Amino acid sequence: MMEAVIIGVGLHPFGRFPGKSAMDMGAEAVRLTLADAGVTWPQIQGGFIGSLEVANPDAIVGRLGPTGLPLRGVFNGCATAGIAVSMAAKAIETGEHDLTIAIGMDKHPRGAFAAHPSVAGLPDWYGQTGMFLTTHFFGMKINRYMHDHGITERTLARVAAKNFRNASGNEKAWRRTPLSEEEILASPVLNHPLRQYMYCGPDEGAAAVVLCRADQAHKYTSTPVRVRASVMRSRRLGAFEVQSPSMPAGEPAPSPSVDASRAAYEAAGIGPEDVQIAQLQDTDAGSEIIHMAETGLCKDGEQERLIAEGATEPGGRLPVNTDGGLIGNGEPIGASGLRQIHEIVHQLRGTAGARQVPGAPRVGYTHLYGAPGVSAVTILST
Repeated sequence: MMEAVIIGVGLHPFGRFPGKSAMDMGAEAVRLTLADAGVTWPQIQGGFIGSLEVANPDAIVGRLGPTGLPLRGVFNGCATAGIAVSMAAKAIETGEHDLTIAIGMDKHPRGAFAAHPSVAGLPDWYGQTGMFLTTHFFGMKINRYMHDHGITERTLARVAAKNFRNASGNEKAWRRTPLSEEEILASPVLNHPLRQYMYCGPDEGAAAVVLCRADQAHKYTSTPVRVRASVMRSRRLGAFEVQSPSMPAGEPAPSPSVDASRAAYEAAGIGPEDVQIAQLQDTDAGSEIIHMAETGLCKDGEQERLIAEGATEPGGRLPVNTDGGLIGNGEPIGASGLRQIHEIVHQLRGTAGARQVPGAPRVGYTHLYGAPGVSAVTILST
């Protein structure tokens, strides 16, 4: 089986862009990606494109050139971009294409995602008044986890402060103003124990990735990044997920993040101890803490000490969300996971600029989690 490698990445800034459509942002991200890869749009043989708000994202060919390529729409909630990359890689691995592209774009209104029928079918006022079920779910989930594993509210604040601090050095991030732990702890409680500045927010942006056959990468770049694994898993019966009606008797099933991570490590032929830099779904500060353990990067309860010691800071032994994560960048659903890959690729290349972590990382990990229970993991290496 042929190995797929990433030869180009591109990212439209995340934030708010009045008067600019998601399609225009997507086309801009693609052009940046093609330039980074050193290829032209007519050379792309197939692709996968994801969006929540754009019903026909394949229409982006009208802005890039109607070359007749198969451009398939994908959607798996917050895991959408992970699936787009996985399918683009699979198309190369199976010999269907030599050059593929994964694209993500979205333009979300202010407020929770409740108003979108594709998410929950709830009325506008439900999300606009802060009553959307996912915010409650994440609050309940981390509250239980803190009780079970000795995590404090100070640790929640440390995670959020780290991600705001990391975003301040990222020219394409949305929230670039650092906030102290004290400012975060003083912000209003939205869903106990999570406060206003511990959540990410829906916003706008786009990103893309070009992949090719490993044996042809030398024609385009001297720094290809290997796709060692790209895996998605949905929830099993009994998992503690946002739409679970009740918890079963006995031990619940693990999160899909656990299943996807285990499958990815096996496919890549490595273990979590080999990961040197990670991008984890931080829909809220508590999610980053929980996902550290669910992805195997630490044991339950170790986060309290690791975060206090600075292990997840850019200079720590396992930097997490070095570009600010979702807390610093917001989440345009279709593009969010491609932003993660954009960051890891630059870190592995050594081209992350002021955000570059020391020690020349060689193995990077990206993780996505979406309601009501789906997870995507991609492992990259030099």
